[in-house]
Amino acid sequence: MNHIRKITLDPILIYERARQAAAQTSPCRLCPHHCGVLRSEGEKGNCGIADAVLVSSVMPHHGEESCISGSKGSGTIFFAGCNLDCIFCQNYDISQLREGKEITIRELASAMLYLQEIGCHNVNWVTPSHVVPQILESLAVAVENGFRLRIVYNSGGYDSADTLKLLEGIVDIYMPDFKYWDSNVAGKLSGASDYPEIARNALREMHRQVGDLVIDENGLALCGLLVRHLVLPDGLAGTASIMKFLAEEISPQTVVNIMAQYHPCFKAHEYGSLNQPLSYLEFLEARRQAQKAGITRFA
Repeated sequence: MNHIRKITLDPILIYERARQAAAQTSPCRLCPHHCGVLRSEGEKGNCGIADAVLVSSVMPHHGEESCISGSKGSGTIFFAGCNLDCIFCQNYDISQLREGKEITIRELASAMLYLQEIGCHNVNWVTPSHVVPQILESLAVAVENGFRLRIVYNSGGYDSADTLKLLEGIVDIYMPDFKYWDSNVAGKLSGASDYPEIARNALREMHRQVGDLVIDENGLALCGLLVRHLVLPDGLAGTASIMKFLAEEISPQTVVNIMAQYHPCFKAHEYGSLNQPLSYLEFLEARRQAQKAGITRFA
């Protein structure tokens, strides 16, 4: 079973990393917002989550990139809440409305073990940035009970480099978004004008840890960085600049998924250019820009 990790996870190390991460939550500085709320006392910041974990679903996902989903699916755990306020979020019921079930650390560990038991290729933490301490603690419990799958960290790209350092040697595959190049656009569309700088630093740290994406003979991702980029209408995402950055400052071997599925939803009507679907020509132009920048590996 080539989706099993070659390096055994150490529960003692993971518990220690969980403790260090938890120390950053009261006052909270776990993510780049540095809200300063006391989450251990029930206060909620930008992400809308205190010290409890809300999970919207646990399932094998067959719609991720082929190297992640494979034939048996990626074991996705969707966490409710998000540290970004994207007005066009296609999962706004989970991210903004925070629809999910509160679960305990042991229940989250059991979810990871369940996904392993049913044969998923990996466990895929979706929108994990705001609940890293709880995830790590549950992972330690899971490892003590036989968990051994590869781990995918699937985030919006708005991650603190300091928090990411606590995941070194634990996460196998980083799968972040790189949403915007322009800070004004990021502020208007996601409530985080510092997003471009934060994402660049986060990707540098992720790549430092895991390097370029390694794919085995069966087409499955073993470790490395895979960047997602959602193309927005009217060039709002700044695709050309993002691709140039990835090729020149991360690696020309960076694997990128240029995504064409944008469509207006949630509050997209509040921003004129977003109140329309992406055209096929806009998607083709984004691919052309990526190739011109030197990106040659696409997911």
